Amino acid sequence: MKKIILLLAFCLSVGNLFAQDANADKLREEGDAAMTAKNYPEVVAKYSEYLKLTNYEDESRVFNCAFAAYNAKKYDDAIKFYDMAIQKGYKTDDAYVGKAMSLRSQDKAADFTATVEAGLKANAQNANLEKLLYAYCMKKGQAAQKAGKTEEAEELFKDVLVVGNAKYKGNALYSLGVMFYNAGAKILADANPIATSDPDKYAAEKKKADAQMAKAKGYLEQAIALNAADANSKKILDAINAAK
Repeated sequence: MKKIILLLAFCLSVGNLFAQDANADKLREEGDAAMTAKNYPEVVAKYSEYLKLTNYEDESRVFNCAFAAYNAKKYDDAIKFYDMAIQKGYKTDDAYVGKAMSLRSQDKAADFTATVEAGLKANAQNANLEKLLYAYCMKKGQAAQKAGKTEEAEELFKDVLVVGNAKYKGNALYSLGVMFYNAGAKILADANPIATSDPDKYAAEKKKADAQMAKAKGYLEQAIALNAADANSKKILDAINAAK
């Protein structure tokens, strides 16, 4: 009797496995069809269930599920599956780009830059990641600068400096130099009317302006060291040196 019960349990177990496999196959095929039709929400729904049933072993569909989730604007799901692809070492460069794009779409600046830096650490030649970082940080940095948030703008421009692309780095350094040059020039312009009437206050303001100019000079010198033909950086650096 015990053998009969054990045999029955075994048969039920095998039957469940076959049913599960058949269900997984059906979900995979439905997901594939949805991908061909570019029905991305359906792809995510079908692949998510399929991958769950198969212990996320199908690395190509893990990646494709992430891609579909991004296109369906399901950014948290996209990040989850891109992370899985990265862990599996599958299309790692593209997975980092996809994850970064998903974080950019959520405007998660810190997570975005951390992801790009991790991707560049894995492959310093990932030009798509560098382009993403440059475009995002320059745009956000310029917006922060326009809003008078100098410290925030500085950090965003400096985030670009991790890239290997000399043009991107040079533009970021120039933006930093211009920002601090303009800040120093404004302090001096505002202080000029009190130069004779309140020399002590003027001296204090000039000291603040000099500090801004010193920062500008440092960034501009880096830009010129990177590209000796950088006429724009040279022009502002000459103006700083002439003002001394």
